[in-house]
Amino acid sequence: MSRTIFLFFLFFTLVSFKTLAQKEKLNVLLILVDDLKPSLGIYGDTVVKSPNLDRLGEMGVRFENAYCNQAVCMASRYNLLLGSRSTSTGFYNFGLEFRAVYPNATTLPQHFKNNGYQVESMGKVFHIGHGNDNDEASWSIPHHKDKVIEYLLPESTNRKLTREEAFFTNARKYNKNLPPNKELERGAAWEAPDVLDEAYADGRVASHAIERLRKLSKDSSKPFFMAVGFVRPHLPFSAPKKYWDYYDPEKLPLPEFEEDPEGTPKWAVKKGGEICQFKPVPENNSPFSEELKRNLIHGYYASISYMDAQVGRVIEELKRLNLDKNTIIVLWGDHGWHLGDHGSWTKHSNFEQATRIPVFIYAPGVTQPKSISGQLFETVDIYPTLSALAGFDLPDCPQPIDGMNMLPVLKNPQLRIRNHAYHAYPKNRNQLVGCAIRTDRYRMVEWTDVYNPKTEKVYELYDYQEDPLETKNYAKEKPDIIAELKTILGTHPPAKAPIKK
Repeated sequence: MSRTIFLFFLFFTLVSFKTLAQKEKLNVLLILVDDLKPSLGIYGDTVVKSPNLDRLGEMGVRFENAYCNQAVCMASRYNLLLGSRSTSTGFYNFGLEFRAVYPNATTLPQHFKNNGYQVESMGKVFHIGHGNDNDEASWSIPHHKDKVIEYLLPESTNRKLTREEAFFTNARKYNKNLPPNKELERGAAWEAPDVLDEAYADGRVASHAIERLRKLSKDSSKPFFMAVGFVRPHLPFSAPKKYWDYYDPEKLPLPEFEEDPEGTPKWAVKKGGEICQFKPVPENNSPFSEELKRNLIHGYYASISYMDAQVGRVIEELKRLNLDKNTIIVLWGDHGWHLGDHGSWTKHSNFEQATRIPVFIYAPGVTQPKSISGQLFETVDIYPTLSALAGFDLPDCPQPIDGMNMLPVLKNPQLRIRNHAYHAYPKNRNQLVGCAIRTDRYRMVEWTDVYNPKTEKVYELYDYQEDPLETKNYAKEKPDIIAELKTILGTHPPAKAPIKK
């Protein structure tokens, strides 16, 4: 009898220790938002209606000076999920799968899966489209995909396949007879039907996330890592009418400076491109009317508010299930967005509006509510920081892990462990790569012909204390600052040339 009792208590003790160890492992909720710059109330935007993201940002640490490593969807998501800068891997452009170069890469979610987590994803996480696809090896169960380009009104598409739908569905992979993209229909840049939130993808993704949280909350056998990707405010600005009604278009801010910066090379300024894929945007780079600008800005803000409501639904359910006590929450915007500054729209540049992003990190037992950090932060920092929060060493993997572990900053937001952020963008059909150093005050961009690196380099320098709107390139006027920032840039390896498909 005594032996039986002893064995029972031994078994009970071992089970208790195992359960305790599992509870000590924090879950992770990674929220990815497409094309979201810091146009949020918590970042000082007085026009936007973003109450849910504002509350989320107050739960832990808000990074005021966070930057993407490249301002385009596919590359930026590889930066996040591989922990590698584009300049380290050569992944700048669409159409190349990372496993074609690094077949044994360990992605961020895969790292958590390898450490015993149930790892799931839904919505836009990896960039699916333009010849790229999901990475199923990263997930414990198949990825839950939804639409990026989505219309409900027939007049938005004339009931035809649109240019961007063809890109985002990889239509040419399945239909080799499709005409060239420019011969396809242009979809509407916005629509505002009076529909329920779940009529569009972000509402459905939020509902799926809520359903999965409910199921995962009942299973304590594994901690979870859940990546939830929202697509708005990505074009088209398809959002239910009630979110458009939040705003008076006559009171929305128009761009303050719409010219090229003085002394800046023409290739550095984004013109045309993605925005021209949508009607009624002119396709010949002619000036936008004020009405068109207001409609586009209205659509961007309405889309933020729609997405904000969906994020709020997910966070409220997390709290209702009492999971917020043991779940790390990260919110990340994949890059910024030009809203007419420099005459630019969308992203694809090295300027402030395209590269600055919102980043929030809430970690139970580590972060303090309403914390603000001025630490210069890069997308690639999320990989090592989440690993450290979970108590993992970084994996032994073939891809470079370029980021810094920001755990010390989460504990003490006044701490500074790096004096710059680094990002890059290719131009002139990938012949030139502009590598940028962003400090508290300055941004220097060094343009290098990566196929002929001995060619003379071209420099940009912007002074955000004297000239926050980037109206002038100060490179020739401030050679001492250029020399200082070139020294910092020299601590990084030379940029790899873009890998050709």
